[in-house]
Amino acid sequence: MLSKKQAKMFFLGGTAVFFLIFIGMTVDTLVNGVPKYTHASQIDDQVRLGRHLWDSNNCMGCHTIMGEGAYYAPELTKVYERRGPEYIKTTFNFPGGWRPNGRNMVEYNFTEQEKEALVAFLKWVGESDLNGFPPKPSVQLDK
Repeated sequence: MLSKKQAKMFFLGGTAVFFLIFIGMTVDTLVNGVPKYTHASQIDDQVRLGRHLWDSNNCMGCHTIMGEGAYYAPELTKVYERRGPEYIKTTFNFPGGWRPNGRNMVEYNFTEQEKEALVAFLKWVGESDLNGFPPKPSVQLDK
């Protein structure tokens, strides 16, 4: 059995060791992981504008991206891969708003440059390495 002083030293020593491990893993993630998996070097002004439009129009209020957001509308992490740029651009300015499967998306009236920026942002998101997220569907539907 440990004395009170030994127990205290054991606790403090263990805390210090695991704190140092945590700091090391955090630094490794920020230095080696994030730039490699997110392709940070591919973030250009168009992707930044797309992200700004995504945030300023509260797209996350309905959509999910990278596992974050609401579940009212479709998950968009891999939408560029699934649907392509022309389909995506069509949904933004669809007359009267896009209404698939009984859900409503307002008509945004984005300019061509803004639509291209949103597509560039969604393409960048889809190319990020998310360790297999979102999983591919196990059932293939006929197109």
